Amino acid sequence: MSAYQALYRKYRPQTFDDVSGQMAVTQTLKTQIVSGKMSHAYLFTGSRGTGKTSCAKILAKAVNCLNPKDGNPCNCCEACRAIDSGACMDVLEIDAASNNGVDNVRDLRDDAVYTPSQVKMRVYIIDEVHMLSISAFNALLKIIEEPPEHLLFILATTELHKVPATILSRCQRFSFRRISQEDIVERLQYVAYQEKIDLDDGAARVIARMADGGMRDALSLLDQCASATNGELSSERVYACLGIAGEQKAGQLMGYVADHDASRALALFNRLYAEGKDLGALLDELACLTRDLLILKTAPDSGITMLSGVATDTETSRLVAKFSAGELIRNMTLLEDTMAGFTRNASRRLDAELCILTMCQPKLQLDAQGINARLTRLEERLDSGDFAAPAKIVASVQAEPEIEMPPMPTDEDAPPPKGEPVPQMKPQQDNTPAGFWTDLAAAVRQELKPPLSGFFNAMPNPMIQCQLMGDRVILRCNKFILGELDKPEILALIGRKASVILGRTVMVKAVDEAEKPSANAQMERLMRFGREHSDIVNIKE
Repeated sequence: MSAYQALYRKYRPQTFDDVSGQMAVTQTLKTQIVSGKMSHAYLFTGSRGTGKTSCAKILAKAVNCLNPKDGNPCNCCEACRAIDSGACMDVLEIDAASNNGVDNVRDLRDDAVYTPSQVKMRVYIIDEVHMLSISAFNALLKIIEEPPEHLLFILATTELHKVPATILSRCQRFSFRRISQEDIVERLQYVAYQEKIDLDDGAARVIARMADGGMRDALSLLDQCASATNGELSSERVYACLGIAGEQKAGQLMGYVADHDASRALALFNRLYAEGKDLGALLDELACLTRDLLILKTAPDSGITMLSGVATDTETSRLVAKFSAGELIRNMTLLEDTMAGFTRNASRRLDAELCILTMCQPKLQLDAQGINARLTRLEERLDSGDFAAPAKIVASVQAEPEIEMPPMPTDEDAPPPKGEPVPQMKPQQDNTPAGFWTDLAAAVRQELKPPLSGFFNAMPNPMIQCQLMGDRVILRCNKFILGELDKPEILALIGRKASVILGRTVMVKAVDEAEKPSANAQMERLMRFGREHSDIVNIKE
């Protein structure tokens, strides 16, 4: 009975045409092989599992193949078979992580001068080349700069920034991109068909997303899930096998967050935790879904093609209407900060619960970002017309007694008898709610740039005095600030923020702090009438 071979090894690409998602790289290499215009040193860079080592081995076979076909190795000749089996002593694969000393490179350099004994070119594949020491790089530099004609170097690395510039300048560099989910799904379906694995499309997409652009990781996950489920794979079985929350659960949990239902959100979270779901994976699911919602919120037309696939398109479209952009940014920050803290704290469950609770209850955060999230949610409701004043505000407005105003004088009305004072009217009372200025200042600061944003400081010594007089917000400040503040676009911005906070439309007026508080508009008109008719009316101001 033959030993079992892992899927990522069994289905390693054998020609350039078999490599998924790297068309730009493979086509260029094929063209060079056909034309004979080969470089003496190549540097393959990119994230793990994207095909760097596979392409290096294919290139080593292609330059030595006795019957190449359009730049691809035939995989049938003696040279190709020897390289595939590892029996060719002229093609060496070196792991720089374990052979990173200067002595190792000196031995390589001494052996490289000898002509190949079995094939046309001696090929050195140095994997994870960034792990070499500085002295080892210096020892390698000379032979890479002026190699013998029979020698080919292929360097591979996941961390390009650690490779010295002197090495980079002597190599042809090829960047391997992350493989798209579509390409990974296509390859998974092919492998599943060959291995007689019942893999549905949803499961393939889950594995592709978890692989994060790496084909090797995708095949390893498929191998793991298939062996644990007797070959029948659905998305839920994949989630159960990998110990992470399913997409339906992530969407359901995000729906509770949108409804500010902390009780149900925590209950679902604790059930998933009891079932053994990984907390980091769960929060990562929520972060991916939050990212998808933010993309759809800001780019509704083109964003649908940029989704991660953590939830269905229908579910994502339903959830996006429940969040404002400010809320999504706040939630993303909370999730990222919590996941970053997992490496420092032992109480991961407590941190995750606090994160979800804070996402459900924005009032628990009194910082500027939390206040802005609440305001943007109200602004979107106000703009859409789906807005009703809170019950407390409605009740207080209904309970507040109305102030009866005397009718304004008209041309037909006789002036009051000379010597009698004009009936005095009670001015509107200052009904500024507690905390109104703090919320308003924080909201306005988010929209303005210095120096204007600096004028909206909080207590205890604000630079602007704020009063709410009926449906008008009066801002009192010195003449300098007044000159910067008393502009239509600035007052309109403040008015929008104040209206959202109060739950009703209000107007904003900026006045000089030295100006004496005036009565209401009707009183001003009455006094103006008196001044214009001072010959017949005695007005006592």
